[in-house]
Amino acid sequence: MALNSYVTADGKEIGRAQALQAQACGLDVDARMNPVLLKPTSDAGSQVIVMGKHVGLMRISEYQSYKITAWKAVRAAYRSLSSGKDVMVLEGAGSPAEINLKAHDIVNMRMAHFAGAGVMLVADIDRGGAFAAIVGTMCLLGRADRSRVAGYVLNKFRGDAGLLEPALDSVSRRTRKPFLGVVPMLADICLPEEDSVSFKQGESPRIFTAPTPEHVGRSQFLDVVVVDLPYISNFTDLDAFRHESRVRVRIARTAVDMGKPDAVIIPGSKNTLADLRFLRQAGLAECLCRYADEGGTLVGICGGLQLLGRKIADPLGLEDGGEATGLGLLPLHTHLAPAKRLCRVKGRVLAALAETEPSVAGYEIHHGLSAHVGDDMPIPVLEDDQGRILGWGRREPGGSVHVWGTYLHGIFDADDFRHVFLDHLRQKAGFVPVRGNFYTLGPELDRLADTVEQRLDMKAVYSLIGKA
Repeated sequence: MALNSYVTADGKEIGRAQALQAQACGLDVDARMNPVLLKPTSDAGSQVIVMGKHVGLMRISEYQSYKITAWKAVRAAYRSLSSGKDVMVLEGAGSPAEINLKAHDIVNMRMAHFAGAGVMLVADIDRGGAFAAIVGTMCLLGRADRSRVAGYVLNKFRGDAGLLEPALDSVSRRTRKPFLGVVPMLADICLPEEDSVSFKQGESPRIFTAPTPEHVGRSQFLDVVVVDLPYISNFTDLDAFRHESRVRVRIARTAVDMGKPDAVIIPGSKNTLADLRFLRQAGLAECLCRYADEGGTLVGICGGLQLLGRKIADPLGLEDGGEATGLGLLPLHTHLAPAKRLCRVKGRVLAALAETEPSVAGYEIHHGLSAHVGDDMPIPVLEDDQGRILGWGRREPGGSVHVWGTYLHGIFDADDFRHVFLDHLRQKAGFVPVRGNFYTLGPELDRLADTVEQRLDMKAVYSLIGKA
């Protein structure tokens, strides 16, 4: 279950975490790596994606009934993907000991039994209660499930691991299973998040939750605000900013949080109408419109683009149903169509945003179809290699474009365009130029891999996968 998703080369949708894992392994991203993806659209319902394709919007009871079909897809994906492979790594979801869900579980111990896999039980010690969780999990698992558990790993530990020895010994004696390692907290590692939990709790590295204090000296940093929507999705579009020098990314949930930013970005949404209501109730809608009218740089990505328009309609109830008036900052109407557009895209930013027209690449993933209204034409700001317009803006007095939006996820991953965008903000703010950084995840993945390899009992791990 996640709202951060990714589009494969053949136009399939999977979770962003599985795409990152494939990248870490040097593999092409494949929908079989994430045969079932749930994207929540409300507290009680989710969009269900099976083998990369949308199969429906289901409430919990409906999905429980559908799991028989989902389980068939999971098994078929595993058989196909594992053919000819030396090692398969399965990732569970949540806890394997949720006894109220166990009868319907298809991603934890049931899958381990199907694959004949040994299990490492990983506990996040940073959140507290890790030892109780491990012992409690083993108590609640049945005998057959317990026999598959090879040992435990503590993750995100802060401090001297030697101080844990009495507790590790005690838990091992009680459960008759060893600890296979203690992985330290890497607090500043910048990798794309699997879901919005860390983001919303203010735990994402280099993302802040309050305006820069005046005494810090605002001239040191560009202040980029991302609006925290209740149904925020694919906020990984902002990850590249976290790797830039003198750029501060922070979250705004209310009008008070806004401060005086250099740019505001409205990210994707899995329920644009519900998030539109939130913007109005939180006072953010009025604040964003005022910010734009005063010449502020305001960007919407996918659902954020739709929110910038004049009207959003969901006649089929694909998300929340109904229609509403948008922020009215771009002359666009959006309606949600039954077919979801899923594709990888290459294109270029047009001169309205960047005179050099830098190349960009990313992916589209949306039900929304947006079109201009009447004779009031928005300014095209982005097109794909076939000349199809993927972004629109509003021309300000003097000819510049400060308010714009696009359906292209990953637009800021392009180094050339991101540097042009940030240079424009610095020039606008009267800051000195700063050399931009290149955005690559390779060093961060290597750092994580090296840390895990150093802190786990790799001989035991290799034995577990039959490669000792």
